[in-house]
Order: sequence, then C-alpha cells, then structure tokens
Amino acid sequence: MSGGESVKVAVRVRPFNQREIDRNASCIIQMDGNSTSIRNPDTPNEEPKVFGFDYSYWSHDGYDDVDGVLTATVDKYATQRKVFEDLGQGVLDNAFQGYNCSLFAYGQTGSGKSFSMVGYGKNRGIVPITCDELFKSIERASGDTKYEVTFSMLEIYNEQVRDLLTKDNPKGGLQVRQNPKLQLFYVEKLKKVAVGSYKEIERRMEEGTANRTVASTQMNATSSRAHTVVTITFDQINKNEAGQETKKSSSINLVDLAGSERADSTGATGDRLKEGANINKSLSSLGNVISALADASSGKKKIVVPYRDSALTKLLMNALGGNSKTIMIAALSPADINYDETLGTLRYADRAKKIKNKAIVNENPLDKLIRELREENEKLRKQAEGNYTPASGMGGDDIEKMREEIRAQLLANQEQMNDMDWDARLAESRVEDEALKETSGTAISNEPYFVNLNEDPMLSGVIRLKIEKGKEMMIGRKDCDPKPDVILTGLSIQKQHASVKYDNDEIVLKPMSQGAKTKVNGTPLTGEQKLEHNDRVLFGSNHLYVFINPLKPELPEGTPKKVDWDFAQKELAEQSGFSTLQAGMSKDQQRAQEQVLELLPMVTEMNAVSEELNKYRSFELVLMSGVQQDEKDRTTKVMVKVKNLLNNNVWMWERGKFMNRRYMIQELYQQYLDGDERYKRTEDNDPFYDPPEDVIVGTANVFLQSLSYALDFEDKLAITDYKGQEEGLLDVCITPSGADGKPLDEDNFVEEPQELLNKPYHFKVHVRQCEIHNSVHIHGVYVKYKTTGDDESVSTKLIKASLSPTFDHSRVVSIPSITQEHLDFFENGSITFWVYACQTTNPNDPSAKKLTTKELRERDGQMTVDPMQRRRNPTVPRRGSISVSDGQMKAELNTLHKKYDRLEQKEKRIQEICREWEVKADDSKDFDGFMRAIKAVAFSSGNKFKSRVRLVGQRNSDAFSVWSFDITPDMHVISGHDAIQEEDEEEVEVAAQSPSPAQPVLSKKVKNENGGKTGDGAVPMGSQKMVSAGHNKPAPASKSKAAGSKSPTPSKKSSVCSVM
Repeated sequence: MSGGESVKVAVRVRPFNQREIDRNASCIIQMDGNSTSIRNPDTPNEEPKVFGFDYSYWSHDGYDDVDGVLTATVDKYATQRKVFEDLGQGVLDNAFQGYNCSLFAYGQTGSGKSFSMVGYGKNRGIVPITCDELFKSIERASGDTKYEVTFSMLEIYNEQVRDLLTKDNPKGGLQVRQNPKLQLFYVEKLKKVAVGSYKEIERRMEEGTANRTVASTQMNATSSRAHTVVTITFDQINKNEAGQETKKSSSINLVDLAGSERADSTGATGDRLKEGANINKSLSSLGNVISALADASSGKKKIVVPYRDSALTKLLMNALGGNSKTIMIAALSPADINYDETLGTLRYADRAKKIKNKAIVNENPLDKLIRELREENEKLRKQAEGNYTPASGMGGDDIEKMREEIRAQLLANQEQMNDMDWDARLAESRVEDEALKETSGTAISNEPYFVNLNEDPMLSGVIRLKIEKGKEMMIGRKDCDPKPDVILTGLSIQKQHASVKYDNDEIVLKPMSQGAKTKVNGTPLTGEQKLEHNDRVLFGSNHLYVFINPLKPELPEGTPKKVDWDFAQKELAEQSGFSTLQAGMSKDQQRAQEQVLELLPMVTEMNAVSEELNKYRSFELVLMSGVQQDEKDRTTKVMVKVKNLLNNNVWMWERGKFMNRRYMIQELYQQYLDGDERYKRTEDNDPFYDPPEDVIVGTANVFLQSLSYALDFEDKLAITDYKGQEEGLLDVCITPSGADGKPLDEDNFVEEPQELLNKPYHFKVHVRQCEIHNSVHIHGVYVKYKTTGDDESVSTKLIKASLSPTFDHSRVVSIPSITQEHLDFFENGSITFWVYACQTTNPNDPSAKKLTTKELRERDGQMTVDPMQRRRNPTVPRRGSISVSDGQMKAELNTLHKKYDRLEQKEKRIQEICREWEVKADDSKDFDGFMRAIKAVAFSSGNKFKSRVRLVGQRNSDAFSVWSFDITPDMHVISGHDAIQEEDEEEVEVAAQSPSPAQPVLSKKVKNENGGKTGDGAVPMGSQKMVSAGHNKPAPASKSKAAGSKSPTPSKKSSVCSVM
C-alpha cells in the first residue's frame, strides 16, 4: 500500500503494582523523548533494546496523589490529561472534520490498558474525556449545524459478540455481517443509543460495565480475555451553498483489547486440541493483519490481509488499512519479571507503526443517502422474494445462505433509514435513561451490603446487594420456587444456596442446601456465621463479594482497610495450602506464585464444570520442582494435575495447555447452558479427554561427591513424587571404572580431587532394579536419567507387569579430560533419575461408574492412604502451607533427610576412628594411615562406605592393604586384639541374606591373602570382621583386596578399624 497516513503509535509505562513493590521488582523500561528502551534483567551487561514511537509516555513515577488525582511532580510524568491532549484531542479534531477515527489499546493483562482508555476514579481515561470534550465542543459551536451522537458498546469473548447495552443476547452472540456495497463488516441488531449529553454517555457506560460484570461472573468468563469496543457515531448536518442538506459523518472506535500474553506462556504447545480453541484467535488474527498491512506498506506485492479470520479483525477492518485515522497505545509493564511480555508488546507496536491508512472525509448530500438506501432496499426486496439469479455452481445451501444475507442487509438498511429520525430515537433513549438515573452511582451509606470483587478493577464495586433489616434475604438460582431475593447464575450455585439474615444489628450467613459451596474469608461455610466488616464471601465458584457494614466499621484482626481482588485470591490460595510470602524469592519463584494466584480460581471453576457435566475428571494445582522435570528448563513450574476418577490415570498439564483447555471447556459449558446439542462431544473433540500417557512416578537423586575420590556409590534410593512422598525405591550403583566398564582397584583411591585434573575419567552408571509401592503402575516402568555431557536423557528398557522390575541397565560415562567444572559437578551436583510408569485406558474400578463425579471427588478427597499402595509415611506433612519457594525443597526433602542420615553415620564413624587414635601408643600411631581412613569415610557416598586402612609393619614401608566394608547403624568397632580369627588361607562364602531398604546385603567373598602366616600381633587380611551389635556372628565384608607387592607386618599395638 503506497501513500496514505501512518498509524500513530504511543507507548506508556505504568507504576509498579503492590505485588511488584512487595517483591522489590526492578524497572526495565527507560524513556528519553520519543524513544523507549528495555533492558534484559538476565543479561545486565547487554545493551538495552531501543524503539522509537510517535509518543513515549513515562507514568512510572514522579507523581503525587492529590485528593485521588495523580498529579505530576516532574515534567517527565505523563498525566491522563497529557495523554488525552496528544491522542484523544486528535481523535476529536478528526471527527469534527468528518474522518473515521480509531484508537485501540494493546498490552498484556495488568499493564495499564484500561487505565489509559477508561481510567479509575477521578483519573478519567481517553474514552470519557473524549466523550466529555465532544459535547463541550458541541455546546461551544455556533451556526445552524445539527449534531447527532449515537453510542454503542460491545464485547468480543470467545469469538462471540455480546451487546453490553442489553441483558438479553441471543445464544451464540450477535452475528457479524458484511455490507455487500461498502464491503465493510457490521454487527447485526447491535443496540445504538442516541445520546444528548456526556452524562447520558456516562450512564450508558456504567450500564455496559454492569452487564459485562454480571455476564463475566455468570459465564465464568475472564474479563482480561475479552475485547471491549465503544463506538460513537458523530453526525453533523448542515446546508451547503446550494441550500442542500449534507451530512458529515464520523465513526469513532475506542477499543480496549484483551490481554496479550505471549504464546509460550498461555499458548498450548503440544496440545492436540490447540487448533480448536479461540483463546488467542482474535489477537493472533490481529497480529497477522498488522503484519500483512506492514508488508503491504513496505511495497510487497500480492499481500492478502486476513480480516475475515476473527470477529475482531472484521470490525477493525476500517481502522487498519482502511478509511480511518488510527492511533494505537501500547501499555507496558515496568517489572523485570515481565520482560518477555513487555518486549513482545514493543515489537508488536513497532510493527503497527508501519501501517498506512487512507482516510477520507465522509460527507454526502442527505437526500442522496436516502435515495441510495431506498434504491438498494428495493433491489434487495426483489432478490429476497425470489427474483435472484444464482451464480453457476451454487448449491441449495449456498443459495439459502445468500438469501439470508440479503434479508439481513435489507433489515440493516431499514434500520439505517429509521435511524435518520434521530430526535425520535433520542426521546426513546431518554426514557431508558431516566430509569438508569435511579440506579446510577447510588451509594448505600447506612445499611450493610455486599459489593462485588473482580480481577478487572473496572468491574469491581459495580454490583451492590443491599441487606434489608428484619428480613431473611434468600440467595439462589432463578429456577428456584419461591423466587430468591438475590438471583445468582453460574457454576456451583444451588437453587437454594444461602440466606442472609439481618436482625438485632447482626448479619448472619448460613447455607441453605447440602453441598452449597460458600466460603467466608477463604474457609468453607458449614453452618451459621456472623459476618463482620470487610469479610470476603465467595458464593459458588465465581461470585466473590466483600461484606460492608457501615454500622459496625471496626475491622477484625488481620483485615485490611481496603480489600481488593488480589488480597481475596491470596487468602483463598493460603486456605488451599499455598503460602503467598514473597521474602527472599527468586524471579522464577515470583512468577510461579503469580501463576498460583491466577490459576487457583480457574482450577476451582474447572472442577465445578466437571461435576455439573459429570465428566469424571478432577483438577488439582501442583508445584513441580526443577528436579521433577525431565527437561532443560529446571525452574519451579505451576502445573495442573488432571485425574481420571474412573481408573486413576493422571496427566500433568502445563499452564499453557490448561488455559487452552479451560477456554474450550467454557465454550462447551456455554453450549450446555444454551441447550446446544454440540456440547455432547466425542472423545476426539472433548477438551476433558486425553489419551493415556506415561507419567512421572517420582525422582531419585544420587550425589556424586565420592567420584572426586574415585570411590563408588551404592544405595537403594527413595523415589519421591512432587509432594515429597515416597513412591518406591531405586537400586543404583555409580562406580569409577576403566573405559571398558571394569571397576577400578583400590590403588586408584584419590586423596585430593585436584589430582584428577586434565586426566581421562570414566564411571559406570548401573541401574539395577526398583520397587514401586503403588499397584496402579503395574502396566510398565522405566527409568530415565541425564548426566554430564548428555544433551538428551538416557532410558532403561521398559519392564511390564512387575512392581519390582529388574533393569540391569549399565552405561559407562567417559570424560576425555577432567576440568574444574567436572570437579564442581562431582562436588555439588547430582544425577536425577526419573521413574516413569505407563498408563492404560482400562478402568480399575468398575463400580466407580455408578457414582457421580461429585461423589467420586468427595470420596477421593476423604480417603487417607490406600492400603494397596503400601506408601511409606511421607516426609512432608500433607497439610500445611506450601510456598512457591518451598516447591523444590519439598520434593528434595526426602533425599536430603537420607543424606543427613548418611552424614550422621559418617560423623559417628570418624569419631570412633579418632577415639582409637587417641588410645594408641605414640610409637604405633601412623598419621598417613589415620588420614586415609578419615578421608575414605568422609568422601564416600551412599550407605556403603569404603574405609581404607594402612597396615604398617615398618614406618617407612609403602606396603598396604585396602579393606572395603558396609557401614550399617547396628555395627560397632572392635580393636585388633579383639578381632575374630579365621583359619588361614580359607575362602569363606557368605550367603546372601534377605535385603532390606536399610541394609541391602549381597553375596561377598572374604579371603586371607597373606599366605597364612602372620607376625606377632599381626592381624591377617581377611580376618578382620564387622560385628553387628547384639550378635556374636560376624557381619559380611563387602570386599577384600591386597594392594602392593609385600605382605604387611604391623606392630603388635596396631589396631584394626572395624566399623558398623
């Protein structure tokens, strides 16, 4: 598209919100004149990215709150008035000249779009100031010009168009049709109200906001996912020099777009049904339109602009690339945690400024317009009566569809002709306006009442429910008989839900039906409860209110003076077991906490839909620590656990997939409410359904410190799930080896890890077997792990039909040359083993189908521990508050407890070696041997500690032997003269005993390797034993091997280190 006027683009950065202040967020946005820069908080040394726009508004700081109005204290700060003067005044001036005008706000949820467009309290935004200034300009105008203003307000949610100036919208929303002559799109049967003053517009906006609030609560719709479009049609009628009446017409579109979350955070990567959801359809289509128009403006040929892809882009066709003067304002979040989303917004705005429009003055003789409309109507009427010649190839359905379009256009033209009698329409609308005056802005000052809360501050405080003294106010559904005093519609609302009684200066709330879900201050309501000022009350899943009692304004302990949506959601989260403390949290943990607060009410909502539609699915919000994730991104994630209540299969949905499915479930539920048979879906199209997939049973961690000293690790590790509960045991051995996988002999013991630098190193990972406690995992188990140098996970074979699978998986990991990074990995790192289980579609409980989803969820929630699962006592209590920062610690706590137990055993053993050293005679003390024994114990891993003891015959002798043995809690130390003797040169086979998790025992060989002869007081190798406390028989040694070429001849007073 060559020529034309470019779309004007402005960006505006808001102040920190309270959550960002609480977590000490840093500002990543800077502005200098019209340029805006953003820095990446993760790479502070990187140069900031710089963008240039028509306007860059700094509204982050530099202001004071003067009687509720934000007033600049520095020149840099952009007030609401400043933004209007630059943007809104231009819209107004263009409208008076007869141009179509469009202004739309873009940005992520919570970035300040609505503040710029509508404003809060006394800080009016562009829309109300523009409307107010429009009528002030009309009042100041002189001459014979007649001004006619009409107002409409609509919302697009889930690709459905809703008229916000009426409570009655057709099922499926209003139809968007195209005018065949002008090729523009319009909304059929949209209410357009004639207005004669700004106050009338203000009341209509309040009406639209109230209808939007009620609808978002009843339809469980999220307001941040909806687009709001206010259209003001401004006509100026006067006579030209020839005495002919002409009409100069301007259409002003003011659009507050839905939140523009980035695709990888709210998208549905990998979801089989992602194409079926409309969650981001409008915004993605808008992005495609902007990209196509930018390409066309840069000179590219054959560009098809996809206006028809969504309801939003159809209605914005004129605003983008058409007959309109258009302004875009992009709202920016200043917080470091929102870097990705804010950068995406800046790039989107940078693309939009390349679009060029061709605006023309819309002025025509009035009689010509009337004549053309009549002629077109006559033509359409004949076609509708059957005088229509269809194009070749059109079938019966196509012809009928064409006739429907003709009838719709005929109706629209007739309405347009009727609209020309604007005075009659104004008189009609003012009758409605009188009724609105009675409810508009009315304050309930001296009587208790409920006021609604909504995530959108614009929609909070819109609904007020007055409580009458001496009367019991009934709350329930509209199909209840007798009809309730307060009618609520939506999820989990019973016919007779609750009652509120105001008597003796006390207000008492009580449930009216069994199972009626009501929460007060986050706690379920089980009986009568007296309400206090600023109490939070949640009816069902969506109706959240604050109780206001002007008669007793004393606040209970812990209740803030002002209760907002964030406070109520934090309270609900804490009551559900999630802590909202923010001190000391990392950026990833802060992001996870925000997602918890965001998703928790949605999970409650999805459970309510599942119960109402009897879908046999249960949803639970979980924190997945980094160690529980088999992927590169090892940050704490907020996920939704979906459970099939019929066969106990589970799925872990990431946030993006859950948001996508929730959107589709909302659409399904709305079809159910509308009586639309399409809500009955096959499995392929059912958003509740997913085919069975492998699930992570839990993880086990091996700490690698022993590898730094060429010592092996051997243990049965606890397999813990995301809650820290033990789900099984995994038998793993990590052994230093040669390149061929053969274990190293004891000559390779390393006293200092630095000795390994720049040398090749090999170790063998041996996954032997595991034990699974939960019988539901009988269908197949396998293990995956990743260690140094691995880009992809390594997997064992799949073992089916066993809860004690033997994998016998071994693999040699080779490091060509050890670096300090490798040593650090050995010292501080670990190998995480992920244990997976296969799931099937076969139901485990045939009787479950006889129960409803609600009954199964109640049964599932009331069950303590399934005896079939043979679970161990969980390390972490099930109840209590779980903070986002505790997510990773909780999952690792069981492993850390085991590590602590090992360290405690090591400490005892080292103390015993030290006590032995103290009682020795000075001439028998060998410090090198003593230190070897200490180091061998200190740097071993697992439950099998290797101890190496130098047996000294001559102080300068380099001959020594190494003895490896198991340390278990019930062993004690015996000195050399108490050693149990064995026959010389005898090989003893110790039979394997039944292994236990605490003390695994394998077959061992003990051999005297000293030729059967010893010196005075010498203790031959193979004769030293571990003795279990309380037993007379020796415990088996794990390994005995001589090293060196000489037989040792220790001193008489030397003692043997024998450990438990």
